[in-house]
Amino acid sequence: MTDSILTQIILPLVLALIMFGMGLSLTKQDFLELGKEPKPIAIGLFGQLLILPLLAYAIAVFFDLSEHLAVGIMILAACPGGTSSNILSQLARANLALSVSLTAVTTLICVVTTPLIISFAIEQFNDNPTESFSVLSTTLGLIFITLIPVLIGTLIRHKFANFAIRSEAFFRRLSSVFLVFMIAAIIYQERENLLESFVLVSEAAISLNLLALGTGLLLGLVFKLVKRDIMTLGIEVGVQNSSMAILIAITFLDRPDYAIAAGIYGLVMYLGAGLLIFGAKRLPSKSSAKIL
Repeated sequence: MTDSILTQIILPLVLALIMFGMGLSLTKQDFLELGKEPKPIAIGLFGQLLILPLLAYAIAVFFDLSEHLAVGIMILAACPGGTSSNILSQLARANLALSVSLTAVTTLICVVTTPLIISFAIEQFNDNPTESFSVLSTTLGLIFITLIPVLIGTLIRHKFANFAIRSEAFFRRLSSVFLVFMIAAIIYQERENLLESFVLVSEAAISLNLLALGTGLLLGLVFKLVKRDIMTLGIEVGVQNSSMAILIAITFLDRPDYAIAAGIYGLVMYLGAGLLIFGAKRLPSKSSAKIL
């Protein structure tokens, strides 16, 4: 009964509050950016919604991951960027407006794409699927947990800007604490599975993170974006909403073992992002052509 209340009510409610906090940070200007600079937005969406799941699939096959790790890493790749990517973009002196816009748009789109990718992953890696997976029910669940809270938060930001600005810091802290709690809970609950595969899943998670970061940077360079936008794409493609991935595994799929990969990725993604920030501060603020 206690586990049911935790997984079916408390965890979704906390994630909904975090998404509400994301909505509080969105301004009219963020949405205007979509029309003013569609090119980096489109490139970022391409990297995050298409290339990242393909990279995750390749990693799962290359490392010959077991079913629960393979599906888990695909769930992680199917999730949008989290609020952490916005903070990291700010630290990297990247384009914060682009980061916020990409996070918001991918969060909205992933309500549709995430269930489809999860369904594909289960079909590909689960040889004897005993549990049923409903794309429709997962989509509806994500609408209530992510889309609606973001829209409500955005509306409140528009109507009550001062309250929204004062509340932003609280929801950022809640997001960080929630992620740490989720990872700790998964490590404890799945400690036996984790001990058996810690090295393998860590190697897979680090590889995916570095490839994702590199893909974001490469896309920016290929399409000749400015340095700030290139750094933003690297962070947005490489830093995912691990909390959402863990919640999907535990609450929607009732498979805590699927959450192991997302939990490990939720830790190692900061290492890759940290290296990117370290390098960014040592590069001149020139155009992409000069970086090349």
